[in-house]
Amino acid sequence: MADPKGFLKHTERELPARRPVDLRIMDWKEVYESTTLPEDDLKTQASRCMSCGVPFCHQGCPLGNIIPEWNDLVHRGRWDAAVDRLHATNNFPEFTGRLCPAPCEGSCVLGINQPPVTIKQVEVEIAEKAWEDGDMEPVIPSFRTGQSVAIVGSGPAGLAAAQQLTRAGHSVTVFERDDRIGGLMRYGIPEFKMEKEIIDRRLAQMEAEGTVFRPGVNVGKDITASQLRAEFDAVVLCGGATMRRDLPVPGRELDGIHQAMDYLPLANKAAVGDPVVDADGLPEIHARDKHVIIIGGGDTGADCLGTATRQGAKSVKSFEIMPKPPATRAASTPWPVYPLMFRTASAHEENGERVYSVSTAEFLGEGGHVTALKGSEVKMVDGRFEAVPGTDFEYPADLVLLAMGFTGAQKSGLCSDLGVDFSDRGNVDRDEKYSTNVDGVFVAGDMGRGQSLIVWAIAEGRAAAASVDRFLMGETALPSPVRPTDVAQR
Repeated sequence: MADPKGFLKHTERELPARRPVDLRIMDWKEVYESTTLPEDDLKTQASRCMSCGVPFCHQGCPLGNIIPEWNDLVHRGRWDAAVDRLHATNNFPEFTGRLCPAPCEGSCVLGINQPPVTIKQVEVEIAEKAWEDGDMEPVIPSFRTGQSVAIVGSGPAGLAAAQQLTRAGHSVTVFERDDRIGGLMRYGIPEFKMEKEIIDRRLAQMEAEGTVFRPGVNVGKDITASQLRAEFDAVVLCGGATMRRDLPVPGRELDGIHQAMDYLPLANKAAVGDPVVDADGLPEIHARDKHVIIIGGGDTGADCLGTATRQGAKSVKSFEIMPKPPATRAASTPWPVYPLMFRTASAHEENGERVYSVSTAEFLGEGGHVTALKGSEVKMVDGRFEAVPGTDFEYPADLVLLAMGFTGAQKSGLCSDLGVDFSDRGNVDRDEKYSTNVDGVFVAGDMGRGQSLIVWAIAEGRAAAASVDRFLMGETALPSPVRPTDVAQR
């Protein structure tokens, strides 16, 4: 512990400043003036870590990141050792340092009565300094096993499994049905949260290590399940939970009502100059000069909000069926549980109105296109939401975006052709070793766990890689960060 009194001397969290709203909504760049703090300021923030005898941040992090150790190393200025310690548990800290909601900070012991340590900021800065200093060299395997592995899906779970297995000496091919590698990080996360060059530089490292990427290949269609089994010694399914939750109310068939994951990818492609625009220079689904209503108050809803704002929406409302969370940690989520509390994303600072405890009853339209939304306030009665009498409302709506989450993995196509079983929750079923009922076929990430966090995806990708390595070689030296009991919680 570099400074035993650091948490007493420095009681405030410090994070990088965001660019002024009126400037950042004019482009798609990340919202911060700089993703990094001055080095001395970051060392001060790292010194707030108490190096607890029982570091509950470990419990909060699915990856098991060794947080007190790399906080101490940063405070001492030992950046090379810090990135080594960080990579011991996390393949992609530059991703999680930007996109993870930081359950580790919710479990920080200091957070009991002070603002928690800026764990997420220290993490991303370790990674960025390593890139800047040229310390992210490819890790070339010292030998080749002669075994081949197919990874289906290139999100964080698929990429983590691929890098681990490549470094273990296997020949790994990653298949992705989209035209570029990255999964939801590529086309579900807007540029203002993570610019895609952050993904590209890591992919270049992985290619140099020997991982083969095959974008634009729909496995199950372009390559059959039988071909996949014949060409590879093991298969890891990392296709995500892609079945979107819908809203079956009157008027749902009207034009102008879209799933968020039909809207966001088009905006992401347009933002980087891909040819997805019409004669007016706009993507097929666009918010310019429209009254936009987003149904769903989570991260995807916030991503839609920030995107619609940058596209020039006339107005934006975000609907959430749950009540507004409290300003501080709710009593129902005591420390060290991840706290339920009111949070403000960068997009919420920029525009829009958040409306809580409301439900949609009907969409209205003219000429086949949505023009308004009817709904009411709701309250919980015996475990069910019921409309509150006398609270009916109607709002204009030219564009409605459904951001209500996902119900599980796609069953048709590859999964049905492989013959894998599904759980009663709509996920690909697996045991504690990530094995499906089909020998040599494994599953990791949202496809097996259900919709979850990026840290869970990376953790499961790493753990599944260890199981695949053991399946192919009889033993493994790869770490497996996820407890069997956590695998079963799906």
